[in-house]
Amino acid sequence: MIELQGYQRRHLRRLAHGLRPVVQVGEAGLSDAVLAAVDQALHDHELIKVRLQEPEDKHASARELAERSAGALCGVVGHTVILYRPDPESPRIALPTRAGDAP
Repeated sequence: MIELQGYQRRHLRRLAHGLRPVVQVGEAGLSDAVLAAVDQALHDHELIKVRLQEPEDKHASARELAERSAGALCGVVGHTVILYRPDPESPRIALPTRAGDAP
C-alpha cells in the first residue's frame, strides 16, 4: 500500500471532488470482478471513486479495497471511497511535497 501524508490525501480528495464513482460494489462485496474493475480504473485514471452498496463496516471495506488494489485510501465520504495509485512509469497526478518529507 502507498503511504500518503495528510496534506497529500487532502489534495487528492480535492481533486476527486468533481469525479463520479467509476466502480460500484454491490451486495456480493469485493469479488474478483470488482477488484479487476478497480485495478483497471486505477491504471486508467490513477484517482477514482468507488461506491459501496450498504456495507456493514464501510471503513473496513475501504481499507480492504485499498490493500487488495495496492492503492492508497484517500478518504471515505458517505458510502464512497476515494482511491489513488500512481502509474509506475508515468504518473499523471503530481503530489505536493514539503521540505521535511523523505523522497
